[in-house]
Amino acid sequence: MSKKVLLVDDDAAVRDALAQTLELADLEPLTAGSFVAAKDLITADFDGVILSDLRMPGRDGFHLLTYARGQDEDLPVILLTGEGDIPTAMKAVGQGAFDFLEKPCAPSDLLAILERALKTRRLVLDNRRLRALVATGDPAARMIFGASQLAEGLRARVRRVAVAETEVLVTGAPGTGISKVAEVIHLSSLRSKAPFVKRAAAALDVTDLTETLETAKSGSLFIDEITQLSAQTQLSLLEVLETGTPTRIIAGSTRNLSASVAEGQLSSELYYRLEVTPVRIPSLSERPEDIPVLFRHYVAQASEQAGLSSPEITPQVVAGLMARDWPGNARALMSEAMRFALGLTEEADPDIGLGLSEQMAQVEQSLLEQALRRAQGRAVVAAEALKLPRKTFYDKLTRYGIRTDTYRND
Repeated sequence: MSKKVLLVDDDAAVRDALAQTLELADLEPLTAGSFVAAKDLITADFDGVILSDLRMPGRDGFHLLTYARGQDEDLPVILLTGEGDIPTAMKAVGQGAFDFLEKPCAPSDLLAILERALKTRRLVLDNRRLRALVATGDPAARMIFGASQLAEGLRARVRRVAVAETEVLVTGAPGTGISKVAEVIHLSSLRSKAPFVKRAAAALDVTDLTETLETAKSGSLFIDEITQLSAQTQLSLLEVLETGTPTRIIAGSTRNLSASVAEGQLSSELYYRLEVTPVRIPSLSERPEDIPVLFRHYVAQASEQAGLSSPEITPQVVAGLMARDWPGNARALMSEAMRFALGLTEEADPDIGLGLSEQMAQVEQSLLEQALRRAQGRAVVAAEALKLPRKTFYDKLTRYGIRTDTYRND
């Protein structure tokens, strides 16, 4: 929560005394001796509140209130009044002032009103950011593709984590798009308009970390491959997290972090601090039904970038994609889509003599073989993965002449 209080009073002694009271309460006073001196700070995006004397030479507190409401009608303005100005101050409240206090005021009364005003201001600005986020669409839906339950679960998880405002640990196999998911978390949060800074852990020493945190202030810092931070930098990051930082830390890794902790590569304290809100990205092998969806998107994207018409993606092409394991995940699939869009693939041209049923049969055969390959030849497991009754599954294996022992490792 912001702690800024724009303090406007033409009496320097009163102004200094009030500023000292605010500082002792851990608030951040911004002082001005007149409306003219304060004017430039009174904006719609000012995240603090205003505390102003009502009676001032020239432009008084009434004028300041009118100007502030013109900039942002929800900006809290608290007026300080003399003994004879209470009716006037009450009139000001009727015209939109947040509250008023009679001078001299007890510090406890002043701080209570300021705390309430700051909380109100925070809620107003948070709601505005949420509305702006809704207006720009759903980043998770726009940037995380796939029609499978795992893909939808990932999008839902990202949305929940984004609004939690805690540290985040994003993990997944190489090529799954850890950096992209980290950015979606940032864009789905209240920090979406603030900087999103990405850094490789191996390149961050203690000094770089300090400077980068300042660059990403009020935004998010994504640290890729967190296990590659030096021991000293890990300790420094942990201290930052323990003492508090306005920057949200999002860490990413393709490694087994529990093993990294056991091997001494990653501080256990840092790991458990980051793991409070984990996000795991499923591999393509876990959600093969997303392969055609992702491939079509990547082909359309690559074709648009190259100024070309998207080539036809036939069932035979899909069957070929489904028959592959894709250890490189989305990154490898994206590269394949780019080659396909540019006509650089070495695959044989599709057999234009095949009818629709024959082409669909190729896709079905490919799905059966891939399921058996993932299940290491265990037919029961493969049938469950494809959500097929066992008899139907075995009938299809017979139809295509597929033998389960071909896919066993023993």
